[in-house]
Amino acid sequence: MNRPSSIVLDSFAVHSFSYSAANTIITSINYCKFLCKSNSRNLLPTMAKLELRELGNTGLKLSTVGFGASPLGNVFGNVTEKDAIETVREAFNLGINFFDTSPYYGDTLSETMLGKCLEAVGIPRDQFIVSTKCGRYGTGFDFSAERITKSIDESLSRLKLDYVDILQCHDIEFGDLDQIVKETIPALQKLKEQGKIRFIGITGLPMEVFSYVLDRVPVGSVDVVLSYCHYSINDTALEDMLPYFKSKGVGVISASPLAMGLLTERGPPEWHPASPELKSACKAAAAHCKEKGENISKLSLQFSLSNKEISSVLVGMNSVQQVVENVAAAVELTAAGIDKDILQEVETILQPVKNQSWPSGIQKS
Repeated sequence: MNRPSSIVLDSFAVHSFSYSAANTIITSINYCKFLCKSNSRNLLPTMAKLELRELGNTGLKLSTVGFGASPLGNVFGNVTEKDAIETVREAFNLGINFFDTSPYYGDTLSETMLGKCLEAVGIPRDQFIVSTKCGRYGTGFDFSAERITKSIDESLSRLKLDYVDILQCHDIEFGDLDQIVKETIPALQKLKEQGKIRFIGITGLPMEVFSYVLDRVPVGSVDVVLSYCHYSINDTALEDMLPYFKSKGVGVISASPLAMGLLTERGPPEWHPASPELKSACKAAAAHCKEKGENISKLSLQFSLSNKEISSVLVGMNSVQQVVENVAAAVELTAAGIDKDILQEVETILQPVKNQSWPSGIQKS
């Protein structure tokens, strides 16, 4: 999950609605503009609250922008505890209520730091939603019932919580999917009965791993799927699966709207597994946006937020400025919609590589 580049809010159009509604939305956007410029840390906007969406059949209502906490594990550079706390506080202030982490991020540091932040900010437990993961660790993968059972206790201790709202099997394509079905998910159901977790999820990159598991467990055994890099301007493979997930009663979270850095002006890290063709097309799209006075990161986030069948879009954040920029992009989307002209131009550039992905997990011959 990746941070967007600096987001520009200079141009937007307000469409046909009442004068009072227009003033309300314009006030919200201008407030976010002010926050971006001033980098204010402790102001609580009354107009710029994020939309909440229901997550499948869980009854949970997630903020459309979710807080990806992997950067709190120093995955993308060092983050001080003070900065982390201020970032999480600003996220709450601007309406973000969903926080996602994993023991794998920063080799447990992300969970530890998020736990300190939640404790320091002091928000009542029923006002935020925490998701963490199991099965993937700094030392490798282990989806056994024994490890999963131990893992949740370790996570709860680091997070300073009595329970997590969602516990997800992390990147299941790296495990034995039959073990996930027969051993891991039953172990998670026991944790659910014990009150340590409220809902069960699975995550992964290849779309087929989701249907493999969901077709082999009773409906209701899995509550959530987290898919990444499959609902962005260059890749909308997730969209075809949404009716299937709905038929299974499963809520959907999407992550990496910037395709792990492909859809940024800076470009992806050297290790990015995308093909040279895909990297080149995304670079051209970013350059086109810049030439038109648009920021491809903002456009990409808004595109991902536009599908209301997706409950929340996770974005990695490690600074107040990033929080403000992401919320401002969401508020602008609500007020004025996405710039359809520039979007169409970018989609045309990316059409030759549409839905092109890369291998992940255990490759079967």
